Amino acid sequence: MSFVVQLTINGLIAGSVYALVASGFSLIYSTNRFMHFAHGISVVVASYILYTLFSIAQIPFFLSILPTLFLSALFGFFVYLLVYSPLQSRNASNVVLLIASIGVLILFQNVLQAVYGANVKTINLLETNKGIEIFGASVTHLQLVIIFFSLFLFIFFNFFMRKTRLGKEMRAIADNKELSRIVGINDRLIAGASFVIGSFFAGIAGIFIGLEYNLFPTMGTDLIIKGFTGAVIGGVGSVPGAIIGAYILGLAENYGIAFLPSGFKDAISFVLLFIFLLFKPSGLLGIRRNGE
Repeated sequence: MSFVVQLTINGLIAGSVYALVASGFSLIYSTNRFMHFAHGISVVVASYILYTLFSIAQIPFFLSILPTLFLSALFGFFVYLLVYSPLQSRNASNVVLLIASIGVLILFQNVLQAVYGANVKTINLLETNKGIEIFGASVTHLQLVIIFFSLFLFIFFNFFMRKTRLGKEMRAIADNKELSRIVGINDRLIAGASFVIGSFFAGIAGIFIGLEYNLFPTMGTDLIIKGFTGAVIGGVGSVPGAIIGAYILGLAENYGIAFLPSGFKDAISFVLLFIFLLFKPSGLLGIRRNGE
């Protein structure tokens, strides 16, 4: 029993982090209709901003959170403003935008490596402790915070998307961009807002990752693969679907490595990705559209 509970908790912890990445990625995709693979580096940039403020500048942790989230959102906005918006103004194809996103990802991975070095970094906020016992499984206080804060954030985000004007306009753009333009919605403004909000979510993921895991410059590639896989499972254009898909991925990985060597963890992600791309490309909650 305790073994199953431990696997479930580990899956929820991983799924919470993946869901934060996947939700931002899916939001940006739904309002822009291209794959923003550089979203992975937004998460890593946030982690390194927190590392710089807290571990190097010695700013108290809670005073480091707001600048980290603000700079993370600003980073995403400037990527849109300086890279994607000019390309969209020239009617660049989705293939060009995809290549640009991969270029941004590789560029900033190298920038981080040049600035911080290739060595692993850690943010030592909390001392490692035994944690607490839940039905025989061990979980730390930080891991509980990651699970419950992520769930609270997703509930709040669902309220924001359904009840606020900006959220409704984002949903309208995601559903039908041309019709939304006709009724007066500024799609470029909404696109920029989606990058700000999506990168804000990346900032939260970056904070949790910085506290729970080690940091290295190239981890953005792994993170976007997990986020993209979660989004594909749930439906790339559906933010709730991406969140559900990310939790499914987290649970599948942790239950999988209970019976397979730990080195197969990434292989489980790719197997799930290929299965959904081949047999259900619209995902669990996604809507199949003509030409997509």
